[in-house]
Parts: sequence; C-alpha cells; structure tokens
Amino acid sequence: METKEKNVATPYDLDGKPPLKLAIPLGLQHVLAMFVGNLTPLLIITGVCGIESGSALQVALLQNAMLVAGIVTLIQIYTIGPVGGKLPIVMGTSSGFIGVCKSVAVTMGSGVAGYGAILAASFIGGLFETVLGGFLKPLRKFFPAVVTGTVVLSIGLSLISVGIGSFGGGSTAPDYGSLENLFVGTVVLVVIIALKHGTKGFTSFSSILLGIIVGYILVSIMAMVLPTTFTYTDETGAVVEATKSWVVNWSKVADASWFAIPKIMPVKWVFDAKAIVPICIMFVVTAVETVGDISGITEGGLGREATDKELSGGVMCDGLGSSFAALLGVLPNTSFSQNVGLVAMNKVVNRYSIGIGGIFLIACGLFPKLAALISIMPQSVLGGAAVMMFSSIVISGIQLITKWPLSPRNVTIVSVALGVGYGLGSNSAVLAQLPESINLIFGGSGIVPAALFAIILNIILPKDEKTEVEMAEEILANEKAKEKK
Repeated sequence: METKEKNVATPYDLDGKPPLKLAIPLGLQHVLAMFVGNLTPLLIITGVCGIESGSALQVALLQNAMLVAGIVTLIQIYTIGPVGGKLPIVMGTSSGFIGVCKSVAVTMGSGVAGYGAILAASFIGGLFETVLGGFLKPLRKFFPAVVTGTVVLSIGLSLISVGIGSFGGGSTAPDYGSLENLFVGTVVLVVIIALKHGTKGFTSFSSILLGIIVGYILVSIMAMVLPTTFTYTDETGAVVEATKSWVVNWSKVADASWFAIPKIMPVKWVFDAKAIVPICIMFVVTAVETVGDISGITEGGLGREATDKELSGGVMCDGLGSSFAALLGVLPNTSFSQNVGLVAMNKVVNRYSIGIGGIFLIACGLFPKLAALISIMPQSVLGGAAVMMFSSIVISGIQLITKWPLSPRNVTIVSVALGVGYGLGSNSAVLAQLPESINLIFGGSGIVPAALFAIILNIILPKDEKTEVEMAEEILANEKAKEKK
C-alpha cells in the first residue's frame, strides 16, 4: 500500500515517483534554470587562462562540466553513505570561485599552467571542505543567516563587474564596448526580463536560456547585414584586421564529434601554494554558502529548518564533488542558489523529478556538439544573461540577511564585512605594500575577506539580549496589536 502511495506522489512530496509526464518537465525546468550558470565560470576562466574559445580543450571541459554537474546532483539527491543532503539540490560549477581563480591565473602568468594550478588547488580544497562537512554540527553556530547572507551578497557583488565586462564583448576583445556588442547584450537582457515577468510557466522559468537563443539568432542575422571584420591599432602601433567579437564561428560546431567519452585530467596539474591557500580559504566560504542554500531549500520548500545530517551531508557532497570535478578538468562544484529560489517559488521539492534533470545533464555531457555550441557563445550574448544571473545572487544574499529583523549587532557585521572586506577586494591597490600572499588572498575578489570578517565578527561581538526569533515574535505581536486598534 505504501508503495502505491509513493508511486502516485505529487511534485510537492520530497520522496516518491510522480508520473514521468510531470517529472520530466519539472526536472528540465531546474536544468534550464542553471544550465547557463553551470558553464559560465568555465567560459570566463578558460578565457582568462588563454584557452582558445571553441578549441578542442574548451569543448572537452564544457562537456565534462555538464557530466560532473549531473553526477554530483544525483549524489546530493540520493546520497552515498554520509555524502549528500538527500534534498532537492541541483549542483553545478560555482560562480563564487571566479574572482579568486582569476587572481590565481594572473599570478601564475595565465596560460594552461595557470588553469592546471587552479585544478590542483581545487582537488585539495575539495577534500578540505569534505572534512569540514564532517565536523559541521559543532561549527554550525558560526554560520547564522547574517554570515551566510553576507557571503552570498559579496559573491553577487564581485560578479556583477564580470557580467558587465562580458556585456561589452569581453574586456580583452579589440572591439570591447562597441555599439554592436552593447546592442546584443541589451537585447538579450530585455528579452530575459520580458519573458521572466511577461509570461508564465515554461517560458518564464527558462527565460535565461531563451534569451541566449535569441542572442544567437540576433548575431547570426547581424553577420548577414553588417561587416564581420574591422581594423584597429595594436599596442605596437601596427594596424591589425580582426573578426568582431560577436561573430559566431559555426564551423567549430560542425567539426565537433557527436559522441565522446570524457577525458580524465585533460589539463596537467600544477601544485603551487600561491594557488592552494586562497582557493582552500574560498572552500570555507563556499561551505558557508552551501549551508545557506540548504537552509533556503528546507525553509522555503519544506517549511522547516535543515537538520545537522542534511547540512553535513550537503557540504561533504560539495567538497567531494569539487575534487571529482578537478579530476575531469572542471572548476569546483556547489549548490545553485537560483535553483533554491525556484524551489521556494514553486514548492516543487520532489527528489525524483530533480533527479531526472541530473540524468539529462549527464546525457548532455556525452555529446560534444552541444558543448561546442555553447563554447562559441559571443561574450556580449553571455553578458546579457550574466548581468541578470549575477544580480539575482545579490538579491538572494539580501533575503538571507533580512530573514530576521536586523539588530544593531547584525548591522555591524554586514557593514564591516562588506565595507572593509569587500572594499579591500575591489580596491586591491591599497594592499600593494603587503606580501604577495596577502594580496593573492584578499585582492582581486571581495568574497574571501568579506566572509572572513563576517565569521570573525560573529564570533567576537557580544550576542544581542534577544534572539532573532524573539525579536521577530515581538514585531509580529506589535503588528497584531496595531491591527486590533
């Protein structure tokens, strides 16, 4: 009898198997919400490391990114031993590491070697986060909503400039900031906003993906009616002819194979302390972010607080998933905040449905043509979507911070963490006289210093006389009293 009940489970049940006609579109909905975000960090960091857009290596990395996201999502949903939160959490390549990875790449002299240093550090950092997850219960008190919210907020703020850079065609492009690039980015952004708020159902949930498709169509039409090359004067004073950055090279899709087995360690690792230290610190930060995401899933979708077992298993999956990702040449994996927002919005928490999405991601990872199609995406098309995606992370952080009434103590934590911590990261020139190791950890990205300041202040500042819950209850009581009057 119990089996029958599980088989007719609704999408609003955590366990059980809803009909496939329901489970498939609901699973794909979650994939569509994170599909672009899963690949964006790779597109950005491989670009910084000088890996050619649309090259065989980049296509292989994008292919592996989809495969890894699918496998780690299934582990997070169904667990392997203590690893996994057994919750409807979608995993994918973390945007939070973009800032620190860019700093590492620059320090290592960019190039493929820089990317190899990032992967080696990510493997070690993933194991470190796994151990941290195993001891999460006694550490949980150090990560209240004000800390996790500040971390998520700083991640969003640090990424907005990256999104704007892509919006203009990519900061390294000779035609960066051209009217054509700005036009493409604007059209993509407008389409996303229009679909998100002007439609319902599938088109609303998949607005980012549909906006990017419109971007591809737009640049293809532009290539038919506008010049695709231009001349500019380079640093040496020579006049150079180049292809405009918004032009799509479709031949790279045609050259890609239909099916391929993912390669293990496609990039040679480079072990260097200058990469390991800041990336390991970032893994502490992403553990805090994951705690926030898991809490958001259980509170928004299930109407309860997350258990210690769920939090510990979720963080351990985060860590081991990142180490596994490094083996396949992929940047660290983490829980996706946009999917947390989707669960909170539609209350669809069924693990089976979201597992269908994980299987779809694995299938995508086995077909290089799809990876090649994504790899040739113009930066301005990506930027139109990235601005929206990265800004939504800022909003997620604000929602976490304001989950409870802001006490003077919490105001101080957020103010100092963002003001001093994020300020140092965004204006790293102030640290120029300090050792290179300090610059590497705190410069280039405001995420690490903001997280550290938030954690430290939460520990040392005296607790408020009233708890967050008590203050919330007091406010509600006062509002009810006003209504009676």
